[in-house]
Amino acid sequence: MMAVPSTRPPGVAPVVAMVGGGQLARMTHQAAIGLGQTLRVLATAADEPAAQVTPDVVIGSHTDLEDLRRVAAGADALTFDHEHVPTELLDKLVAEGINVAPPPHALVHAQDKLVMRRRLTALGAAVPRFVALDSVDDLAEIDAFAQRLAGSKDAPIVVKAVRGGYDGRGVRMARDLADAREIAAGYLADGMPVLVEERVELRRELSALVARSPFGQGAAWPVVETVQRDGICLLVVAPAPALADDLAAAAQQLALRLAAELGVVGVLAVELFETTDGALLVNELAMRPHNSGHWTMDGARTSQFEQHLRAVLDYPLGETDATAPVTVMVNVLGAPQPPAPNAMTMDERLHHLFARMPDARVHLYGKAERPGRKVGHINFLGTDKDLKDPTKLRERAELAAHWLSHGQWRGGDDAERKSDVGVPPACGGEERR
Repeated sequence: MMAVPSTRPPGVAPVVAMVGGGQLARMTHQAAIGLGQTLRVLATAADEPAAQVTPDVVIGSHTDLEDLRRVAAGADALTFDHEHVPTELLDKLVAEGINVAPPPHALVHAQDKLVMRRRLTALGAAVPRFVALDSVDDLAEIDAFAQRLAGSKDAPIVVKAVRGGYDGRGVRMARDLADAREIAAGYLADGMPVLVEERVELRRELSALVARSPFGQGAAWPVVETVQRDGICLLVVAPAPALADDLAAAAQQLALRLAAELGVVGVLAVELFETTDGALLVNELAMRPHNSGHWTMDGARTSQFEQHLRAVLDYPLGETDATAPVTVMVNVLGAPQPPAPNAMTMDERLHHLFARMPDARVHLYGKAERPGRKVGHINFLGTDKDLKDPTKLRERAELAAHWLSHGQWRGGDDAERKSDVGVPPACGGEERR
């Protein structure tokens, strides 16, 4: 592939502006350092994860056009660590000559579930059956939809807010039709259109992560299995265990085709349902680095964060091969109860974790701990044996994440020590609980 010549003055490093100062921007900044680039972030406060580490920070709001102009001024590309920037503001930036990547006509498919469902249907991509509700006058459609699904009114359904949801927010599993009507009425009363979908019989959830450059080059990482709890990604196994080669290839090809058809620039995550009868249905799209791609920081030749920078700057894309037979990524979530004033600090917990599991690849986000909040993730690289059966590697990853979250070894200290054969004990011989 022919490289695209730069028009930047000699000696001037590229600047990428990213809207959002969360952990995705923080990890993108880490990748930018290695590439000799500057990542400028638009953060709402100076203590946000990315604002803590990058020297180029604009404090402002993603809903304020002037703040968006300030962060984009002089940048080679404007990109995102979340998808909540109003499309009409991005259209104005594009009209002013700002390189928005992904462009607003693509990003809208990750912002609006109904736009996405209708477009994917037109493109022939399989999605769950759905119906849209625009007002409370449409609530009767829920009963008719359930009747069409199952020939009765007992079909299980999901109610989703069309915009604004993430990590399980804006997605509700209805207990019955009365509950579905109540949930939908609540969204509609707030002026939010509603998407009502069939609840799919799942075998598991998968994610196909790809990247695409303006030049049109595409790259795909191995398809992964994602494990969700309460709408939040808990764990990722890369590659997805026991996924047939033809199904994995179909998922990658689908994601690459959607990236091209929608005009995506940057990383695209296509979240998929693998049904009990072996079909693949598209659930969600994300046009930015994604939780299901955090494993690539340690388990792939090119991380999703470096690849995203390469893509938005139209560099040739990096190799996406795995560097280990299997990688397990587990999120570190804030414990249900906030830490007590005299509790072990995160740094102390990290000290003990490394003593017991020196192979843990820890990535912390600089966030205060709150119940259920993503404060970091851990990657574990496995062997061919783990690829055949990743159960023990998964258990080890979850044990590590629980320790960092709670400061306690799940299952009892003595029992867990026996499971860590070959791992040195904590300093001083006795772990502090």
